[in-house]
Amino acid sequence: MTFPFASLTAWLALAAYAGLSWHFLAHAHGWSIPWRRALHIEHLLVAAALALHFLALLPANAHGLAFGLGQSLSTVMWLTVLIYWTASFFYKLDGLQTCLMPMAVLGVVLGLALPPAYLAYDFHQPALLLHIAVSLLAYSLLLIAAILAVMMLVLDRALHAKRFSPVIRQMPPLLALERLLFQVLWAGFALLTLTVFSGVLFSEQLFGRPVALSHKTVFALMSWLIFAALMWGRWRHGWRGRLAVRWTLAGFVLLLLAYVGSKFVLEVLLHRMG
Repeated sequence: MTFPFASLTAWLALAAYAGLSWHFLAHAHGWSIPWRRALHIEHLLVAAALALHFLALLPANAHGLAFGLGQSLSTVMWLTVLIYWTASFFYKLDGLQTCLMPMAVLGVVLGLALPPAYLAYDFHQPALLLHIAVSLLAYSLLLIAAILAVMMLVLDRALHAKRFSPVIRQMPPLLALERLLFQVLWAGFALLTLTVFSGVLFSEQLFGRPVALSHKTVFALMSWLIFAALMWGRWRHGWRGRLAVRWTLAGFVLLLLAYVGSKFVLEVLLHRMG
């Protein structure tokens, strides 16, 4: 995001997400504001923010594809908001946007603040582009699953304590959240499976080098094993509730360490491309 047009659209996207964050937080906390919620207007505003964010992410340089840590996180957040926006036409997702919009602000900020890193791979390979697209979708879906898991945890504790703040009152019922969580998890796990095993089995064809037993690979495999165990437990034993929440968050933390942790060390601390 070093070129003027990309920087301009990034700042506009940042302003749009910040405004939406304040709007959703104000309604969630019951603050006194001079307008009411209108879902069709909210959908249009989120769509506008997504369009600006998309323009900011477009490659506009001669160095290749800028895909360092900042650009990757910004892209994941764009996809996450896009998935939320699409799903909001079909599901009641109140509460999710209150967490998601501030995270989108952070994603754009990181895309602006962290230096771009350019991938040296041959991007004329459709298989490599597909691998990257599938991996980003998997991370985005599992991020939504982690947010839903946190919402379930907060709602469960509020129900036990019998304390219902305005934020709690606007959330969907616990069972509806759990059902949505597993729908997202199944989709995210399928894409994560494709990402992990295509990366391991076809590393030389995709990246021009055999797979190495790095921290990234180990954490990614551990994350996949946790999600696989959770999916098996759900299918075989009907795992749910706090058990499902704990396994979801554990798997996501490992995935975060695999991708964000390794890229942060390589690019920010060691100044190498991850």
